[in-house]
Amino acid sequence: MSTHSYEVSLDVRGATDPDTTGYPSRSVINFSATPGSSTFLDFIGESVHSVFLNGKDLPIADVVDGSRIRLDNLQAENQVTVTAIARYSNSGEGMHRFVDPADGKVYLYTQYEPSDARRVFANFEQPDLKAEFTFHVMAPSEWHVASNGAEADRVQLTSDPATSRWDFAPTKRMSTYITSVLAGPYFKAEDHWSKRFDDGRVLEVPLALYCRASLKESFDGDKLFGLTKAGLDFFHGLFDYPYPWGKYDQAFVPEYNLGAMENPGLVTFTDKYIYTSRATDSQYQGRANTLMHEMAHMWFGDLVTMAWWDDLWLKESLADFMGTLAVDQATHWDTAWVNFADKRKAWAYVQDQLPTTHPIVADIPDLEAAKQNFDGITYAKGASVLKQLVAYVGFEAFIQGARRYFRDHEFGNTSLQDLLTALESSSGRDLTGWSARWLQTSGISTLSADINDDGVRPESGSNRLAGVSIRQDALDPATGKTENRPHLLKVGLYDFDGEDGPLVRTDSVTVEVNGALTGVPELDGKPRPALLLLNDEDLSYAKVRLDPLSEATVRTSLDRITDPMARALCWTALWDAARDGVSPAELYVRAVQQFAPTETGMGVLLNIQSNAMAALKHYVPAESRGDMRTRFLDTAVTQLHTAASSSDQQLAWARATAEMSRYEDSALTLLRGLLDGTQAVPGLTVDAELRWAFWHALAAHGIADKTELDAELAADKTASGRAGHATALAAWPDPEIKAAAWNSVVNSSELSNELLSATITGFNTAPAGLLNAYIEPYFECLERVWSERSIEIAGRIVRGLYPSQQDLEADAVPAEHPVVRRTTDWLETHPKAPRALRRIVIEQQSHLLRALTAQAAGAAAVSQRYRIR
Repeated sequence: MSTHSYEVSLDVRGATDPDTTGYPSRSVINFSATPGSSTFLDFIGESVHSVFLNGKDLPIADVVDGSRIRLDNLQAENQVTVTAIARYSNSGEGMHRFVDPADGKVYLYTQYEPSDARRVFANFEQPDLKAEFTFHVMAPSEWHVASNGAEADRVQLTSDPATSRWDFAPTKRMSTYITSVLAGPYFKAEDHWSKRFDDGRVLEVPLALYCRASLKESFDGDKLFGLTKAGLDFFHGLFDYPYPWGKYDQAFVPEYNLGAMENPGLVTFTDKYIYTSRATDSQYQGRANTLMHEMAHMWFGDLVTMAWWDDLWLKESLADFMGTLAVDQATHWDTAWVNFADKRKAWAYVQDQLPTTHPIVADIPDLEAAKQNFDGITYAKGASVLKQLVAYVGFEAFIQGARRYFRDHEFGNTSLQDLLTALESSSGRDLTGWSARWLQTSGISTLSADINDDGVRPESGSNRLAGVSIRQDALDPATGKTENRPHLLKVGLYDFDGEDGPLVRTDSVTVEVNGALTGVPELDGKPRPALLLLNDEDLSYAKVRLDPLSEATVRTSLDRITDPMARALCWTALWDAARDGVSPAELYVRAVQQFAPTETGMGVLLNIQSNAMAALKHYVPAESRGDMRTRFLDTAVTQLHTAASSSDQQLAWARATAEMSRYEDSALTLLRGLLDGTQAVPGLTVDAELRWAFWHALAAHGIADKTELDAELAADKTASGRAGHATALAAWPDPEIKAAAWNSVVNSSELSNELLSATITGFNTAPAGLLNAYIEPYFECLERVWSERSIEIAGRIVRGLYPSQQDLEADAVPAEHPVVRRTTDWLETHPKAPRALRRIVIEQQSHLLRALTAQAAGAAAVSQRYRIR
């Protein structure tokens, strides 16, 4: 079977009426099939009005079964026409409708991946059934309307001048999940980009940016157009394949479930990237990374698309790698790979240690599984492994292979072997074994160094290495098998440049690690360094354990490491050790207190602050937590006052102060003073984002009442203000407030995706004792929530309300904790619960078990290996 074309007509002129829940949708689909065969269309909406197959009117009752429309007795060439009423969404799936609280204006946009185009129009919801798409949209005349194709015509209806019809040009062949429609009174900015080729041809690409009208004053369109042009320049030079989609629109939309989506010709982004409050430079760099990631998708994912979702990595891993590469090579930022190593890979490391981890090339039996595999493995681990592959085959060979891949498979669908064939041809290497060990196994390798030296005391200055081996531990948590992988990596030797000087790299060797133990004879006879850093420069994907001498150096002198990447890798090694219970989480928190004030990398600073606060919430034993929280908050407040005025560092410490104050009360007077103007910190602007963070902290302690919060909302009638208000209200430490928040999340569907998440955040801002009453209701509601709500909303509820804030009693066994046992009981008594639901529950239990294990390690360390003073 193959699809040829779609003609889709949508009538959204009634969207401004809040009582109108649906809109007319019409699909005309031309496709070929085996004569006499059967198939089905996908559609989820309010109703199907008619189905015509090859001119025959099919009885609705006979052919419509839930979300499927059955088509029998097909001909070689077929046309099916479906008219239906689709439903507006408040979950970010399908056609999302948003009413801007700032001005009451209504905005629409679509989001489909992996399978929600069927919520807007009847279709064959399968990525390998590509077709040309022509969209027609009826909407209020004063609106802007956009789709993947260029606007071909716009006609104001003579019978209803308030309504116009937009007709869009047919697209090139694409999958259903990347089609898109945007409609509403958006602000629009326009520009263009052009490319002159050696043969004299000129490629002209119209550019457009969209955002809500209320965000216009904060919309930095010039910067975004500049990044867009830099990206198009870069990818044209890199891929040697002209941008294939005509125009390049980018729309920043509200209540978006993702960071962005690569719809060709109309890329959508969360409008949180339009900063209405002050943002750090690392946030702007993160936005640039997302923009480049989506642009890379125009080739990886849109031009060439995976045949099915088990090869999702073919687009996401490659776009993640290429997006970081573009920021590194095509913009002014020089820390793209540092931030990738410090944060993006950390996401993968967490995901890859869960019992539900999976190979990069995953088994995707259904669309629920596809939805859940947009995770740290598919994105960050895949990109990390590609970075290792580039080191293995060489950058030029990798790019030559990509160019061949595009030309061999343009506008088509592929699988793993198609990419490997292109790369093998360009590199001359057989990648079968590499693929089997990296792409088709799961789990993460842990690398450590076994070091012998000549026995001379280090302070004599003549201590030399006399045998170094790299040990690899690589257990696949899914299979329980050892999966040692090949690693091409560097080992860096770092020493102090003078007694009080910086810690600098003095030597480096490249090593191919293969197997459980790999000797490094190149290091024999070299002076033993103060720091021996495995995976220096972050070429491979692995956790690193520091040897005792290197760990001691890092814990006393981390701030003296001058190389940003090496410093980030050392931070990661300390964090991994804390999460794994190898060293007490308290030591990590103390390292952040000691060294974060001098950390110059803003992305790294924000990440280590976040890690430290997570450790204080989950990993530090209860008996130590109060004192540690007080001291960490004291550090944050001190740095808030001493950091350079108006600096990003000052802003980062202000945010940390607000977050820590949700659980610790020593800075509440300061926060209240900053809100009412009786106190000030030179250089700190207490804008809307900080104000709501401060109100959240005050509400969590019961000292900001509803009247105050309502007054703040009246002064900030924005979408972000509404979310901040919902969070602060739900944070109030009162059983009735918590019950109301629980009910609004679990037993009502009125909250939009964003307000639901905001309410969950506030609900969870409470001591565990106040939330323990919801442990049993949580497990009792799981299957009902999953069956009644969309997968996006159900996933947020199941993850967000899991009772994760638990403490381990003295001398208790983590696996015997009541919540761990109750989770196990639910899993054992619900073996037929949906796989996607079980996966989330299993993952949340694993996170809790890790936290309790870290607490146990921290408690034991007080009297064992580490003495914490």
